[in-house]
Amino acid sequence: MTGYGRGEAARGGFKVTVEISSLNRKQSELLLNLPRELEPLEARARDLIHRHVARGRVQVRVALHAADEAWRRRVHLNQPLARTYAEALGRLARDLHLDGAVTLDTLLRVPGVIRTEDPEADAEALAPLLEAALAKALAALLRTRQTEGAHLARDLAGRIRTMRRLVAGIRRRVPRVMRDYRQRLLERIRAAGLADVRAEDERVVREVVFFADRADISEELSRLESHFAQFDQALRAREPVGRLLDFLAQEMGREINTLGAKAADAAISRAVVRLKTELEKFREQVQNVE
Repeated sequence: MTGYGRGEAARGGFKVTVEISSLNRKQSELLLNLPRELEPLEARARDLIHRHVARGRVQVRVALHAADEAWRRRVHLNQPLARTYAEALGRLARDLHLDGAVTLDTLLRVPGVIRTEDPEADAEALAPLLEAALAKALAALLRTRQTEGAHLARDLAGRIRTMRRLVAGIRRRVPRVMRDYRQRLLERIRAAGLADVRAEDERVVREVVFFADRADISEELSRLESHFAQFDQALRAREPVGRLLDFLAQEMGREINTLGAKAADAAISRAVVRLKTELEKFREQVQNVE
């Protein structure tokens, strides 16, 4: 399902901004773009996103903004160490009769004189900001997806209602198909000059029973009605149902194809064509459901 959300959180001179957009896709795909300072938090961010979004192509962009003072607080100068090195290097220069004074550039190259905070510890300190901004963005994303979801639910429910009416019409039509077949059989027999054969004749009854068994579609109709009931239950579910609806569409297609193969009546065949049309539209829309 498509959607967009944005959230931000700020504290101590730092601000984290998160933008999330989602597109329709049958499977789940997450593209997460984090600034270098927040990369240690990637697994935590992915876990939070997957708790709320189970399907679709989701792109997340995270930006970190900071005032100059905030960065300065994370850089530390070890003055005692620099002073010790300066004195030691000065003595060494005098002992070796070397020209030149110890420069600031030389001291800054000494390990430990300039120290920044550990990246993981730094990221951990910023984790509450990332989580807060991400939670706001996800909440906004879900609101837009719920709006689209409500529209999709109405559309899918309409398709199911249409298919229900068609299936009910086929079920009502079945007894008439049997009567019409018996009547056509008798007419063909009489046209062949066998006028003494009646509807209750054992041979006629046997042929009608054979036809009824071959053209029996009661199981297919019952399974379709069961799938419709499962759809009704899915509409009331609180968890993602996209994959369930995929499965139902596949199973409905199987039953409708069998109906078409068994149909021995023009009216039922026309109803099957309409069922296939509605199911194809249903299947297309299901791809957008989480």
